[in-house]
Amino acid sequence: MHGNVAEPRPKWLRQGSPGWHPSGHNRAMAERLQVHPVNPQSRLIDKAVAVLKAGGLALVPTDAGYALAWSLDGKDAEERVQRLRELDSKHPFTLLCRQLSEAGRLARLDDPAFRLMRSLTPGPCTFILPASSDLPKRIKNSGRSKRRDIGIRLPDHVVTRALLEAMGEPLLSTSLLLPDETDPESHEAEVVAERWLRWADVMLDAEDCEPGPTSVVDCTGDLPEVIRQGFHPVSL
Repeated sequence: MHGNVAEPRPKWLRQGSPGWHPSGHNRAMAERLQVHPVNPQSRLIDKAVAVLKAGGLALVPTDAGYALAWSLDGKDAEERVQRLRELDSKHPFTLLCRQLSEAGRLARLDDPAFRLMRSLTPGPCTFILPASSDLPKRIKNSGRSKRRDIGIRLPDHVVTRALLEAMGEPLLSTSLLLPDETDPESHEAEVVAERWLRWADVMLDAEDCEPGPTSVVDCTGDLPEVIRQGFHPVSL
């Protein structure tokens, strides 16, 4: 059914708007890389890294569906996401990290938060944490910096962990939601490719993922609090 249904274009790419094209594409179709879900080929991971380091936008598999990801200094890619999803500059994005020590550099982790993250990661859980002074300047000076907190994930997916390792730094990410959508169909690779490949520069296709969303734990108060239970609920 999905292949026969025309997907709605965001307002900024509707007929008559800048960048509109009859095919629904505003750029060349992204490269779809068929990556082994258990033993990802390093040459394909390196291709995706090159795209990200050049400022591109990637579709990546996680343990809670596919996500859009871009580099920490990928300002143009982030602006594309904001236009695509019709988000303002204050909308928070999530940092994908390789390991807890990396998360601890970008966020302030007290002992309870550290112990909690150690028990729940890697896994499909997002942690809202106070930002540290080491948060990159571009992110710190953006509209969302006034909130003084950041969302961090340590995904439990072989392909994305290999990508993060090859990048050598975290990635910014967001879920696959177009305006007015609340429940993304983001775990089936074929559906993701049909709906989202036109907006990205590369896709790491590692077959279907576990569905999302992630659970969200707010660690900015006196005690951690689950503010959203995901597909895989957590208990504190």
